[in-house]
Amino acid sequence: LQRMLSMAVEVDRSPTCSSRKIADDLFLFLLHIPLRSQREALLNTMESQLLRCRLLELLFQHSCDVPTASSMSLDKILYFLSHSSVLPQFQDETATWQRWDEMLQYLSLLLLSYQSVKLAFPLAEHLRTSVSDRMDLIAQKAKPRLQDSDDICQLDIQLKMSNFINRMQETLGQPFPPQIQEKLFILQ
Repeated sequence: LQRMLSMAVEVDRSPTCSSRKIADDLFLFLLHIPLRSQREALLNTMESQLLRCRLLELLFQHSCDVPTASSMSLDKILYFLSHSSVLPQFQDETATWQRWDEMLQYLSLLLLSYQSVKLAFPLAEHLRTSVSDRMDLIAQKAKPRLQDSDDICQLDIQLKMSNFINRMQETLGQPFPPQIQEKLFILQ
């Protein structure tokens, strides 16, 4: 399934457009997966970073009281950190701290996926470009254009993380379970 999804994203002239269409269809399926382990298996085994990024973006948009129309960026990930409530109650019965834990897991995964798509590796830098055009861009050593919203400062990160931790403390109290502390450290 993951290989087929990855190929479906890549065969289109516009991988961004095809990943959006596929993610829109998969999103409803994701909302109905009953167990966290099954949701994580789907997301962790996804071969297309572009598709995973879009699917996680939809999940966080769904959990925001006020969704944002901005394009995917580091600033949007900070927006999700500030405005997302814990992820929707899926069909399984989970404790509140486990829902926060899952949210942190997916925020980290979204950040990693976005970095792979936009910021990190030379080959992955052009994932939004069709396969035929990608080889030319790599040969030319063309750099992708960063958005202004990818230029965030350390202070913004600290403030958003601090606000996020305060929201968690209101809900969970202190001390946080070790799993939450570890995920907060990784996310920061």
